[in-house]
Amino acid sequence: MRSRCWSDRACEVTIRPSTAGRGGDERQRGAVVTVLVAGIGNMLMSDDGFGVEVIKALTAPDAPELPADVEVVDIGIRGMHLAYQLLDGYDGLLLVDATERGGTPGELYLLEHDISGSGQPDEDESPVGVPDAHGMTPDAVLALLASLATASGLAPTAGLRRVLVLGCEPTSVEDGMGLSEPVAAAVPKAVQAVHKVLAEHLIADVESSATSTTSGR
Repeated sequence: MRSRCWSDRACEVTIRPSTAGRGGDERQRGAVVTVLVAGIGNMLMSDDGFGVEVIKALTAPDAPELPADVEVVDIGIRGMHLAYQLLDGYDGLLLVDATERGGTPGELYLLEHDISGSGQPDEDESPVGVPDAHGMTPDAVLALLASLATASGLAPTAGLRRVLVLGCEPTSVEDGMGLSEPVAAAVPKAVQAVHKVLAEHLIADVESSATSTTSGR
């Protein structure tokens, strides 16, 4: 997974356009690109509830309007629910979650998950289980998605072209209610970051990818 640190300076981020997951989509695509923004986390484990709080802020009545082709959902700890929802067919996925990477609490990261290797599990592998509360990594979710998609006769990624993670360094993910002060302060910054990532790294890139795929047929 490629990583870039999100700075406090105007939510700047640099990430290379992805070439992952460009093939394998058998669905006919139109001009509309759909992106799912999913908040992940357990509200009963202090800073692990970061993703859920960001989704609340994104959908607040006074929040900036999101593009019409973006769907926002509070997944919480329902990994199976997320995998099933992805079967509906989205071009891009942005996961928002607490992410421990050894940085300063409240620091934001933009990570890209390489989905080029996502595929059907090997025959000798055990069945994919349901991701648990904080084991719901992109790998776990996409492995579950691959199992469900292939069982339904779909491509393993169910049409996903890009998967990004907006993560926040937690202070603690121990039992407890409420975010720590540094992580709570990062929520408004994360809302700005979501809008920037959607505009510059998800919608534009998957739109370009879909156009290239369609024109190449």
